[in-house]
Amino acid sequence: MDNLDGEEPKEYRWETGYEKTWEGIKEDDDGILDDAIAEIIQKAKRKRQAQKTKQNKLGMMRHLFIILDCSESMSVPDLKPTRLLCTLRLLEIFIEEFFDQNPVSQMGLIVLKSKRAEKITALTGTAKLHLNALESLSKISLSGEPSLQNGLDLALKSLKVVPSHASREILVIMASLTTCDPVDINVTIDILKNEGIRCSVISLSAEIYVCRHLTQQTVGLYGAVLDDAHFRDQLLAYIDPPAASQTQENSLIKMGFPHARADESKDPPLSMCMCHIENPEEPSKLTSGGYHCPQCFSKYCELPVECQTCGLTLVSAPHLARSYHHLFPVQHFAELAYNGQAAVCYACQRPLSESTNKFVYRCEICTQIYCCDCDIFIHDTLHTCVGCNTIPGVMAQFYNRKPQPLPNMVIGNSLGQRF
Repeated sequence: MDNLDGEEPKEYRWETGYEKTWEGIKEDDDGILDDAIAEIIQKAKRKRQAQKTKQNKLGMMRHLFIILDCSESMSVPDLKPTRLLCTLRLLEIFIEEFFDQNPVSQMGLIVLKSKRAEKITALTGTAKLHLNALESLSKISLSGEPSLQNGLDLALKSLKVVPSHASREILVIMASLTTCDPVDINVTIDILKNEGIRCSVISLSAEIYVCRHLTQQTVGLYGAVLDDAHFRDQLLAYIDPPAASQTQENSLIKMGFPHARADESKDPPLSMCMCHIENPEEPSKLTSGGYHCPQCFSKYCELPVECQTCGLTLVSAPHLARSYHHLFPVQHFAELAYNGQAAVCYACQRPLSESTNKFVYRCEICTQIYCCDCDIFIHDTLHTCVGCNTIPGVMAQFYNRKPQPLPNMVIGNSLGQRF
């Protein structure tokens, strides 16, 4: 309504209770929001890096179920070409990165459609099975409404029998604004909370109250995507292992390091692997190579895997070494306003300027300056400082320095205390 008296327009009562987050998103000169969204993504990455600390206890052995909404809402083309195809493409990247960074973890896939939940793949550490399942989902018919409760109950049945020393998680990718549940979903949420199962949700449409309530009760994360780049950033945020919950127990885990059995005096014998012996799509073949379980001598094509004969977890030494950087992440770089102190980024050698680099980042050990992209790349992918590992003598000076006294040192056995 027009204001004829020249007074400032008054807001309606229902408008005053909301935070106007859309006012922080501004268009550029061409009317495009890409720069604003890119800035939001970078701020989110920096925030996640600031939250990473040297935890005394992390959930390194993860058991994750991905619940994917395959209802009619996934056919909306706001994420190109459709929500479903965009999600499947990003999930392929996520699965490969997940098993690369978490080699001793397992994952399963559940699909929601027509008020039912269907388990596509069970908990397994083989990425190829999940990638083949995603390829088949590209031709699935999208119909009906999803049932969030049925998907949570189906995942709960499998996660209940997981050992208490493992991290149990559920990631829901929700496109629909509604859920059709058979009974009260709060009962399922209470069970998940009591079992210590962490539930997180990524919404492709808007924020949903029941999903927000689910994440709050189970100490998970909730996010709504802006575009495909923001969707990819939010999805890849779940690659890093979370801090261990209070319900996780300390336990010694028995693992086997397979070796190749070879006799130099004779030709290697031909045998069939156990991982493909019951797979009709890729039947097992007689081969001479492979990995043999040190306990029952069963043969497998690739690692890591859980032995189907004796149940021993089979891994290699590089798999355990790959998880090392989660326990000792690269320390945070200091954020500084750019004042022309460095001409180029030390890592990528790109020129720095005030127009493109409002802030730069400095490593406190080697004192080298990095741009924002290299800072994120070092902490998320490389997991080692470029300057500290290329400048001779820097790391030796760091490790040989005298230790500083720790203030307020506490002797205890709880998470987050120093020993």
